[in-house]
Amino acid sequence: MSENTHDKLPIRMLHDRVLVRTDSPEGERRSGGGILIPATAAVGRRLAWAEVVAVGQNVRTVEIGDRVLYDPEDRAEVEVRGVAYVLMRERDLHAVAADRFQDASGATGLYL
Repeated sequence: MSENTHDKLPIRMLHDRVLVRTDSPEGERRSGGGILIPATAAVGRRLAWAEVVAVGQNVRTVEIGDRVLYDPEDRAEVEVRGVAYVLMRERDLHAVAADRFQDASGATGLYL
């Protein structure tokens, strides 16, 4: 899959690289109960969700459109056509959301 692109991105990913777009901008967020948590609030190491928008030819476990879990502290950011993306290696992904694995009985919601 050497030419996988999202919205005709003018780049081609190499080797085991994965380009993702984060689900939500960093900053304020809401808890499950609706409480507003300011961006300055101290939290432990928190993983983030993102959507895969491009993959290199050696990527084996994720596809474009997958939702993946990654560590935002271990990332390299890049801006393409005014949109911020995160570039990482496939091995730096922690999990894939099980949207495409729903056929499996007893699925846990994550493919680890």
